[in-house]
Amino acid sequence: MGKVTGFLEIKRKKPPARPVAERVHDWKEYYLSYPVDELTKQAARCMDCGIPFCHQGCPLGNIIPDWNDLVYKGHWREAIDRLHATNNFPEWTGRLCPAPCEGACVLGINDDPVTIKGVEVAIIERAFDEGWVGVQPPAVRTGKRVVVVGSGPAGLAAAEQLNRAGHAVTVFERDDRIGGLLRYGIPEFKMEKRFIDRRLQIMEKDGVVFQTNSHVGVNVPVEALRRDFDAIVLAGGACWPRDLPVPGRELRGIHFAMEYLTLQNKRCEGDLIADEKFITAQGKRVVIIGGGDTGADCLGTVHRQGALSVHQFELLPRPPAARAADNPWPQWPNIFRVSGAHEEGGERVYAVSTQRFLGDARGHVRGLEAVRVDLVREGGRLEFKPIPGSEFTLEVDLVLLAMGFLGPERPGMLGDLGVKLTERGNVWRDANWMSSVPGVFACGDMQRGQSLIVWAIAEGRSAARGVDLHLMGKSELPAPLP
Repeated sequence: MGKVTGFLEIKRKKPPARPVAERVHDWKEYYLSYPVDELTKQAARCMDCGIPFCHQGCPLGNIIPDWNDLVYKGHWREAIDRLHATNNFPEWTGRLCPAPCEGACVLGINDDPVTIKGVEVAIIERAFDEGWVGVQPPAVRTGKRVVVVGSGPAGLAAAEQLNRAGHAVTVFERDDRIGGLLRYGIPEFKMEKRFIDRRLQIMEKDGVVFQTNSHVGVNVPVEALRRDFDAIVLAGGACWPRDLPVPGRELRGIHFAMEYLTLQNKRCEGDLIADEKFITAQGKRVVIIGGGDTGADCLGTVHRQGALSVHQFELLPRPPAARAADNPWPQWPNIFRVSGAHEEGGERVYAVSTQRFLGDARGHVRGLEAVRVDLVREGGRLEFKPIPGSEFTLEVDLVLLAMGFLGPERPGMLGDLGVKLTERGNVWRDANWMSSVPGVFACGDMQRGQSLIVWAIAEGRSAARGVDLHLMGKSELPAPLP
């Protein structure tokens, strides 16, 4: 590496962030860019570790030590070429990925890992600033037509790869804008939507066609896809939310997280949404049920809307501050984390289970009953046991359910296509990423279940190679996943 002793001399630094008191009053991103001199120091911490386990941690197979070294030496143009070789959209992963690569960093055995995400996003932003990211249409067209259903990261990665292979690619999106959960699930303060639009403009110039308000199985018949295209890629995500079927669930004021986040994102896009249809936390006592990333997205949104108070419930116990003995490196570290939204306030409540919602005479939620739980192992299975005497009641005006997703929505497109599903309800696929229906492929959350943005992009790239092999008998597209 460029600086052999860098990991001994330089400590990890978090990216700079806007002050909490400032950022909660707008929707702009809260993280700022590293100064260049600090960034090169952070890149210099990457060791010549022999076996870079960050490769194992990254589903995309990003060649992380190489571009860390190139940044340290000031070779930014070579760094973006190395980064784009494995990742179509580093400006998104560098902002949104939880960085399993950092969890697998060899330096993390006995020190803080390298700030891989920070270096990644700095490389792509420098590349855009310098004009190094531009239009690259294929030299030759194959005459084959492919439709991608879904415009999240998996669908867009598949579309870009297939377009590069020379196929005519059309992306169908059921919403009114392209981007899937990147557009309407991720809040503006985590990634401003101009970073989506910037990349989409390049893809359009490269020849990818985007078609919005096209809900396959609803206003676009499956038969039309089979008739008009040589292959279909299913990348519609896992949008079936996990519900909480307890007494009082029918009360008004209880909403799924995606319903809530989508409306706020539409307002940030400039859409006019009537007040009676908009879900707001302004002046309300809020409870978010679910302690994951979606719950944190709701938390940051609640702060910006001006909630009176907010509690975030998590069924699991609070994670430890450092790795537990049964969670060794290079596994993903299951430790206590504080996101940007958590820095802004709210009370995190662990090991608690909601038992009942309470309403007023008008049918609106006004409270909930909950109980604290112990996580115990009985008969080889982990179970949550209520702790006697720990019951409590909390006043609440708005409840947001952020407990994850059960898989792709059905019936509809999947039923009309007749694709086989796995035991978990996801779309089954073979080693070539084809479903049980010839010519129909699947990738991303729709076949994997709810997962990370890096898995989605990696699977989109792999599925694109599968489609290319199916249509042409050979492929020069890379295959990062088996």
